[in-house]
Amino acid sequence: MRDAPATSDLVTHTDNKRGAAWMFCSAVFFSLIAMGIKKAGENLPTAEIVFFRCLFGMTVVAPFIARQGLSVYRTQRPGLHVSRLICAAIGMNSGFYAVTHLELATAVSLSYTRPLFMILLAVIFLGEVVRWRRGLATIVGFGGVLIMLGPSHVPFSWAVAAGLLSALAVAGAMAVVKQQAATDGPATIMAWFATGTVFLTAIPAMFVWQTPSGEQWFWLVSIGITASLGQYMMIKAFSIGDATVMNPIDYVQIIFVTALGYWVFDEIPSIWTGVGAAVIVVSTLYILFRESVVKQAPATPLIKE
Repeated sequence: MRDAPATSDLVTHTDNKRGAAWMFCSAVFFSLIAMGIKKAGENLPTAEIVFFRCLFGMTVVAPFIARQGLSVYRTQRPGLHVSRLICAAIGMNSGFYAVTHLELATAVSLSYTRPLFMILLAVIFLGEVVRWRRGLATIVGFGGVLIMLGPSHVPFSWAVAAGLLSALAVAGAMAVVKQQAATDGPATIMAWFATGTVFLTAIPAMFVWQTPSGEQWFWLVSIGITASLGQYMMIKAFSIGDATVMNPIDYVQIIFVTALGYWVFDEIPSIWTGVGAAVIVVSTLYILFRESVVKQAPATPLIKE
């Protein structure tokens, strides 16, 4: 009778190894996206880069739209889709601006504050009770931001504010997705997002439009294709492996973007940037760990958070 759990564990271990490989590749691709955004941002406005990112992202959902037609947009809660579109547009524009104007390592480290903002949003808007362990981890995580911006050479600026705003907006979008999943399927959620962001980001792009050159077209197309592939790999990873195993692997992205920042842009992050990033990563990993513990606990848990 003890052989069954061992077999189950073996299958789970194999699935996690496959999922980890997909997640690792996803981290590599998202690092390349950051590099492409920074290269394109040397000459093109942020709003235009965001628009092309969304435009080329349509290639992912085009097959769903072609197969299901307009019925793919049928939803019971259009307000949620609009809310997510607004959050996504704010998140992408501010995030791309941060990547363009900050060192890659700093910009990506700021994006890792998303889980911290999600906890704040859950407390404010959902009335969720956060016990002392997750609450303390959240405070420590934001302390990591202060470490990065304190004695280091990264002064508080519009770019830093944009990076934090992006994390907040993306956290809001992720919270909305959780509500959408209760009534709408993945195809509907993706179709609304892809189509809506194209139209929403086209408006600011028109006011700052610059016709891209040959090299700029290369970076714009690369961003769109790489983003689509990176998202596919991430979805594949989470569909195969355990989320508690997949989430930590995403943080290897900080290693790749630091290397790309050094090789491509001659960026050398300060020691305080590294320390602050480490504090943010550790605190968010702990929060993810605590969430997994709470979800696995029985209805009347013996261990309090």
